[in-house]
Amino acid sequence: MAAPELAQTDPEGIEGVRMTWLNWPRSKVEASKCVIPIAASIQPIRPHVDLQILPYAPLRCKTCSSVLNPFCRVDFTALIWICPFCFQRNHFPQHYSSMSQTNMPAELYPNFPSIEYSIPNNQNPQNYNPVVAPSPIFLFVLDTCMIEEELEAAKSALKRAIGMLPDNAMVGFISYGTQVQVHELGFSEMSKVYVFRGSKDMSKDQVLEQLGLGVSGGRRSGPGMQKTGGGPSPLAGAGPNSGINRFLLPASECEYALDSLLDELATDQWPVAPGNRALRCTGVALSVAAGLLGASTAGTGARIIALVGGPCTEGPGAIVSKDLSEPVRSHKDLDKDAAPFFRKAVHFYDELGKQLVSQGHVLDVFASALDQVGIAEMKVAIEKTGGLVVLAESFAHSVFKDSFKRIFEDGEQSLGLSFNGTLEINCSKDIKIQGIIGPCTSLEKKGPAVANTVIGQGNTTAWKMCGLDRSTCLTVFFDVSSSEKSDPAGPNPQLYIQFLTSYQSHDGQMRLRVTTVTRRWVDSSLGNEDLVQGFDQEVAAVVLARLASYKMEVEEGFDATRWVDRNLIRLCSKFGDYRKDDPASFTLNPCFSLFPQIMFNLRRSQFVQVFNNSPDETAYFRILLNRESISNAIVMIQPSLVSYAFNAHPVPVLLDVQSIAADRILLLDSYFSVVIFHGMTIAQWRNMGYQNQQGHEPFAQLLQSPHDEAQLIIRERFPVPRLVVCDQHGSQARFLLAKLNPSATYNNANEMMNSGSDVIFTDDVSLQVFIEHLQRLAVQAS
Repeated sequence: MAAPELAQTDPEGIEGVRMTWLNWPRSKVEASKCVIPIAASIQPIRPHVDLQILPYAPLRCKTCSSVLNPFCRVDFTALIWICPFCFQRNHFPQHYSSMSQTNMPAELYPNFPSIEYSIPNNQNPQNYNPVVAPSPIFLFVLDTCMIEEELEAAKSALKRAIGMLPDNAMVGFISYGTQVQVHELGFSEMSKVYVFRGSKDMSKDQVLEQLGLGVSGGRRSGPGMQKTGGGPSPLAGAGPNSGINRFLLPASECEYALDSLLDELATDQWPVAPGNRALRCTGVALSVAAGLLGASTAGTGARIIALVGGPCTEGPGAIVSKDLSEPVRSHKDLDKDAAPFFRKAVHFYDELGKQLVSQGHVLDVFASALDQVGIAEMKVAIEKTGGLVVLAESFAHSVFKDSFKRIFEDGEQSLGLSFNGTLEINCSKDIKIQGIIGPCTSLEKKGPAVANTVIGQGNTTAWKMCGLDRSTCLTVFFDVSSSEKSDPAGPNPQLYIQFLTSYQSHDGQMRLRVTTVTRRWVDSSLGNEDLVQGFDQEVAAVVLARLASYKMEVEEGFDATRWVDRNLIRLCSKFGDYRKDDPASFTLNPCFSLFPQIMFNLRRSQFVQVFNNSPDETAYFRILLNRESISNAIVMIQPSLVSYAFNAHPVPVLLDVQSIAADRILLLDSYFSVVIFHGMTIAQWRNMGYQNQQGHEPFAQLLQSPHDEAQLIIRERFPVPRLVVCDQHGSQARFLLAKLNPSATYNNANEMMNSGSDVIFTDDVSLQVFIEHLQRLAVQAS
């Protein structure tokens, strides 16, 4: 179990930054001996109660462009500040002249390492309309190749969503089946539709030409639009029915038109021959949507929200043929290179992702189907644009319905969806950046801080995040340059890193979040004590999981289990206390004590064992592993288990089959699903209806408690997890048993089994056997 006390505190703090090592080794060689890479997990726009928002522009260093921060040395009499990154002396401007040691601006306060600037729109680098904040655009793309019930569920979710949008949000609608229909919402006399052939790839210019938005079709976007004085619309064109305004209307104006359009919308009428799949052109539909958004003014935040009900079988982006006798690709097919559509589809979505990034727009995918729909191929475009993805079984399922509703909610439940983010990183001179794993795209901005090796989105010190929200998390990998070892006790034993995130918040304001962190250089050749004390085992486990998932995707024949095992053995060899070749003498410092068991659960998790998962599910799990916070990612790797019993408070218990008892209820949170598991006796009493009888109130309360806790978890989380309520020995008990440590299996059931407990039918090793092997290998002479 992850230590419950860790969960109570706020380890990210105001910075929103957690690192694998608090103290950094001084040289490249020492860094490589640490086994766990030097990496930071950052949440660029995480809200915090102490975060100050300043209504003026930031002061930047004239040499390296880093922003004034609490670690700058300040001469109050001469009004000069010295940049901690490049040591440049900068003068304060006139309006700072009244400051002194007792009257400092907020950005110099040591307890504000993170601060946010609200930038007036006219100081914007991206030519925003100076009159008003641009309205966000929501372009809904709906698949109609589904059965009646599914389409009805999707339509009702769409209607509810449109009613929840802010009045100034611009809305567009595209439906598709075998062909793509772009609906002209601005034409109120009757419903007017532009149809595109589903088998033909369309470039952005061709789409705009067909829709009458080409250069010849009166398209007036970009700077020309700003001269006309604008109004609140971020869109090209002058009159209400000219230009892109024909297709995108404010939510308040088009709600009625869209409701009646959805009422009339029927399932795709194209005939499907027996033994064939429906012809579905998801790729062309998304391509047309991206082309249409290309006509909006530069810098306008926009989301393509696609509701997909099955695999693409027509045109570019197809993942399977229309013949039902050919199954959709599996992991085995991908390993053997026997998936003829895969590479072509990935290339198509990669190009689509690049187009959306250049426009600054986001692709969100809500896939609800019993078969795969192609998330594995779309992953590249979703991650590059920072889009959201939800995978459910049906549009009527609570996983889809509640998750879809959450995107449009405001107030406490709001996801804080923001647009047009850019992240820049400045660091001290001996630090290099290898890259980022997470929902962003490299902007190829070269500089002295770029490392030679690349992990994820690399070769840059700046990244684009078209879409980001308050929980978005990125993993930055650092490298220590192998410059001459300077004395850590010398002039400056501190290192500095600054994260600059500019973004357009959900209310349309431009913001710049500046987070500056400092860590200490240590000379690990003198001993490991400082390194050990500064090790964050939760971050290290998540970083290793993200790196393993990344390597599984990009390296041919990569064996993730062996790689995780090798790293764990090397780590225990370096930081454990033991006598050589004596496993019984092995002990680990408390700073490392949870790490082996998290690695044991990582080896068994869906991130490393792809068997029994489809490529779509694996891609979905990886997207979420890469974008969620450390505490959420830890739950994905090592679920939490809480026990409910009579006359006792709920207590966390070991993730072990021996935690099952006949008179207990267990609540398992594995992030993607929440399982309420009733012991045998509890289930029998419940079936007899004791909870409804007088005098059995404590039993009724016991049954209710885990449900209340599960609802709290579900309400806080996006995507909404699946709730499974099951009984011991029932068929759905597998959701719990699959996650438990198999300390009692059919081999050793006699000695291990407690009364009322359970056994797991598996040949997997248990945690105890795993730790014994680890100790034996760690103490061997290397």
